[in-house]
Amino acid sequence: MSKNSANIDRRIKKTKAALKVSIITLMQRKDFEDISITDIVQLADLNRGTFYKHYQYKEELLEEVIDDVITDLIASYREPYQNSETFEVRNLTSSAIKIFEHVANYSSFYTLIVQSNTLSGFQNRICNELRNLALQDLEDCQPNSKINRELRGSYQAYAVFGMIIEWINDGFKYSSNYMAEQLLEIIKNNPANHIYKTTRI
Repeated sequence: MSKNSANIDRRIKKTKAALKVSIITLMQRKDFEDISITDIVQLADLNRGTFYKHYQYKEELLEEVIDDVITDLIASYREPYQNSETFEVRNLTSSAIKIFEHVANYSSFYTLIVQSNTLSGFQNRICNELRNLALQDLEDCQPNSKINRELRGSYQAYAVFGMIIEWINDGFKYSSNYMAEQLLEIIKNNPANHIYKTTRI
């Protein structure tokens, strides 16, 4: 790739990034239907012609934002076992867990979908992606025949997303590293083997 081409690519990435930040920021203030392309380009400090070089409609821009999030979510989830033939939870380290870094990197987007009615169906889409990753990528070497694999996948997906929701609603008061450490401790603690004292007597 020539130096000129590299410069053009960087400018395109910078322009698209500005438009994506703009649309997410505007969606925090008003309904998507009420957002105009003029609104988007003004906030991004660009002109309409620049917008139409890359997108035909605002829906196309939003879809690319969603695709970016999903692509990065999948890569982040797969990080602990990428390029590995086996994956042992006991050898997992918190530094290998990247899903909370992913959420932090897209914090504006995740805050939008959790704390507003915008893209309400996207929460289910995220959980479905996490569930499908667990089912498609990982096969238990010592499966318990009594456990329904699909239900376990759903349990894992919604448990992780539940932690993400709590983190967002708490205003990201913990670091992504702390969240990864907590997830790891929860996984390794295996509460099913514990005995609890009830507090309702």
